[in-house]
Amino acid sequence: MSTPARKHTALPKAQILIEALPWLTRHNGRTVVIKFGGNAMIDEDLKAAFAQDVVFLRHAGLKPVVVHGGGPQISAQLDKQGLVSEFKAGLRVTTPEAMDVVRMVLAGQVQRELVGLLNQHGPLAVGMTGEDAHTITAVQHRPTIDGELVDIGRVGEITAIDTGAIQALLDDGRIPVISSIARSADDDHVYNVNADTAAAALAAALDAETLMVLTDVEGLYEDWPNSDDVISRITATELEKLLPSLSSGMVPKMQGCLHAVRNGVQTARVIDGRVQHSILLEIFTDEGVGTMVVPDAATGTQGES
Repeated sequence: MSTPARKHTALPKAQILIEALPWLTRHNGRTVVIKFGGNAMIDEDLKAAFAQDVVFLRHAGLKPVVVHGGGPQISAQLDKQGLVSEFKAGLRVTTPEAMDVVRMVLAGQVQRELVGLLNQHGPLAVGMTGEDAHTITAVQHRPTIDGELVDIGRVGEITAIDTGAIQALLDDGRIPVISSIARSADDDHVYNVNADTAAAALAAALDAETLMVLTDVEGLYEDWPNSDDVISRITATELEKLLPSLSSGMVPKMQGCLHAVRNGVQTARVIDGRVQHSILLEIFTDEGVGTMVVPDAATGTQGES
């Protein structure tokens, strides 16, 4: 009498696996770049779920690459040291003293914790920064504010990506975890690089299948703040038209998605990192939990991409 009941309770699990099968078949062996940020970085349950998702992708035959920043942790450490957190044009003003903190927090705290969470599931994750093996090279970025170029310190604009070290790790079955710090192209400095921008540049350079950006919102809203309807799918040209109207926090994320899909990445997705297992929900189910950006010529549905 108990066997039919057991079959019944397992049936939804089987249906979920079957729903994921076309995606798994199509994307087996492909690279997916995931930008880790927002609440998922500071909530213990969300961090654990994120690590499980990434390891699941790896065991499902994909090649995940994780790129992270650490805004909240950097701000907390700056405050602890009596240094002011200042932002201009949506970017952190990074003095030499602040850069020391950025480097310490990203490579010594955030990255190590994430590597540890991933490696609870096996010897998979390897931490590195954009400095290592000249992976990310940058020059100083000077944003334009009120028509004038402004010096915001050690903030970098990416000029080159060398994927050699990352590719070697992927070929060895590892999960690279990369801090968004870049080497300087013209001096001995290192630069703080926006993690959304770094993830997009790496996705394009790695010829990734997908870029996924975790955020603290449900996705790209159709008419915020008048409506909380989320755009489930948008083309590159449609996104470009929307960019001037977006909030400052969403701009680098959506610019990164736009850069990715216009440079060979098949899909770029902004997903709600406040939802446990949002990565698996987005890519393995027909519903998804965010916004998918596709190249202008792309066809098909969200679940198929």
